Formats: sequence, structure tokens, C-alpha cells
Amino acid sequence: MNRVEINNLCIEDIEELDTVQRVLLYALEKEGFHDTCFSIILVDEEYIQRINKMYRNIDRVTDVITFALDDEKEVLNASEVHVLGDIYICLSKARSQAKCYGHSFLREISFLAVHGFYHLLGYDHMTKEEEEVMFKKQEEVLEENGITR
Repeated sequence: MNRVEINNLCIEDIEELDTVQRVLLYALEKEGFHDTCFSIILVDEEYIQRINKMYRNIDRVTDVITFALDDEKEVLNASEVHVLGDIYICLSKARSQAKCYGHSFLREISFLAVHGFYHLLGYDHMTKEEEEVMFKKQEEVLEENGITR
């Protein structure tokens, strides 16, 4: 059975989290994963900046950071049992980006979570070709769950 654990380290309650969890479980199923788990950790700007500085040597706030436990392979095989890793999402960045892009907070936090999920699987967007594959997968998951711009 797949599991997505969401840990909110911020003070505010986020009503959208049930939907985000459902979307991520859908993404796991869509990719053929079973007996797989990972975590989403919701943090503030100070926390994510500290992580960025410590692990990436980048002293700034970002919207999402992923830590894959198995980053040796290019793309993970769905037939294996996995603990994928952790996705850290900065709540205030998600809120400000939703306003900037003119869509809902649900759309933005879902996008960041699904984006992080595909990074955990080994997808990236360093080249145009990689970006096309990864972003197509993300958009399909979001659209199939009714989360549009």
C-alpha cells in the first residue's frame, strides 16, 4: 500500500492538504508504484533557507527542495518497494507564487508537491527534453485530478 505522510511544521492549518495527499497517491498509482512511501514537510522561509544553505550551499529561500533517498538510479523502477525521500515546501513561497501566477493556492501547492514527487523518482529538467517529459507528467496528474490554472 502506498503512503504519503504530510508534516506541517508551520503554525497555520492548511485545508488543502487532504487534496494534495490524494493527488500524490494518484500519481504513485499512475506511475505503477505499490508499497511506496515518501514525506511532504511544510516549512517557513527561515527553515527552507537554512536547508538550502546547509545542503546546496545556496543562501536563499526557494519554493521546494527534494531529498531522494535513492538518487543513484536515473528513474526508479515501480516494481520495487521504495521509501522515496522527503519533499520540503515553503508555504509562504507557495502562497506568493499562487498570487503571482494568478491561480489558487491549491494549484500551487499541488504543483510543487507533484514536481517534488517526480524529482524523487529521478526526473529532472536540466535539459529541454527532460523538462518536456517531467512537466508533461506533472500536468497530466494535476489535470486528471481537476487542478487547473
